[in-house]
Amino acid sequence: YLSTCQPFFPFYTLLLCPFLVCLRGIKVHRKCYLAIEEPKHYHDANEDCIAQGGTLATPRDMQENNELREYAKRSSMGAKDFWIGVTDIVKEGQYVDVNSMPVTFFNWDKSKKQPTGGKRESCVTLSLAAQGRWHDEVCRSQKKYICEYLIP
Repeated sequence: YLSTCQPFFPFYTLLLCPFLVCLRGIKVHRKCYLAIEEPKHYHDANEDCIAQGGTLATPRDMQENNELREYAKRSSMGAKDFWIGVTDIVKEGQYVDVNSMPVTFFNWDKSKKQPTGGKRESCVTLSLAAQGRWHDEVCRSQKKYICEYLIP
């Protein structure tokens, strides 16, 4: 997918990759999203997004969450849920994004009494089965994921 961005032109990764991502993924406002087919643990997924010039996708409001859900549904590749860039690894119950900034928008699946995992489940997925609501999961679980790239 984006590996062509990095090996030959590492200096330009942050400049070119967001535009190439939009050709493969979807552009929403000032962001591009790209679903990744290979399941990975949460941390490996985030590292992969960072290596390609982005981060795990983090919806900031219901509109972004809905756009992300619709994109995930179209490119779901059989997946029921996707890692997003929200976690409470550092302090239980205090959710932050991949830049360690507090998260102010949540879309928990209240029908499943989410979040339920306590210290065991510290990473968050967007669930297609729950219409885009969030579940906390064990970070070592293998999940597909969606990277987010900001468009300058």
